[in-house]
Amino acid sequence: MIDKETVARLWEANAQAWTTQARAGADVFRDQVNTPAFLELLPSVQGLAGLDIGCGEGANTRLLAALGARMLGIDVAPTFISHAQALERASPLGIRFVAGDAMGLPFDPGSFDFCTAFMSLMDMPDPGSALRESWRVLRPGGFLQCSILHPCFMTPHRKVVRARGGRARAIEIGNYFGSTEGRIDEWWFSSVARDQRSRTPPFRTAIFHRTLSSWFELIAAAGFCLEALCEPAFTGPAQAGTSVLGETRVAPISLQMRLRKAEG
Repeated sequence: MIDKETVARLWEANAQAWTTQARAGADVFRDQVNTPAFLELLPSVQGLAGLDIGCGEGANTRLLAALGARMLGIDVAPTFISHAQALERASPLGIRFVAGDAMGLPFDPGSFDFCTAFMSLMDMPDPGSALRESWRVLRPGGFLQCSILHPCFMTPHRKVVRARGGRARAIEIGNYFGSTEGRIDEWWFSSVARDQRSRTPPFRTAIFHRTLSSWFELIAAAGFCLEALCEPAFTGPAQAGTSVLGETRVAPISLQMRLRKAEG
């Protein structure tokens, strides 16, 4: 089992390169699939107080602020927070960024109208605690909207089966019920060409695969009601079929959920 201190060290080590590459457009899945679908699923946040959990370098937090929300972003990696704060100083949107642990949020109960977690909960060794903490800091009737790697299609064994020409035509999955506790993967953004990877250090992240039923058990145990689901796929030009964007047309990479805290 990898503890939260190890996870924090891994993300701090990734943060500088991640920020540089993501801001240069390397995270095409985030920019062209996951975030647009997430914002389409999102209810109106105009005038609401929001917490972005696992905010990274702040890109998505800024999109939420641009929709009229009063945002606070939190991330376990200080370097991510430094980059987010620097951009906020250069182009202010009224966002506050703080370093902290989502599994022990440093905020009072009922501090926020909504929380978001873009592709962050599945990277935590104890997402149940993060869900309970999100519920605690939400006001009655508030919601948590999150996206995670899809438990059914991003399994411990995953291989893209491609047709002639490179178009994705199937996803081979396996070991769905297996545990990945203690596993650290090395990977690159899909847009980094294979001949460049020898010159580009990979990201190293802890992998915590959980089944779909396990996620729903954690959600229910935290006190949330499931309100909406989305499994986004790329809808752009057909020539994207040879990239990670084309893979999403075969099977979703992420699962998006809106979870509601009951009134009263």
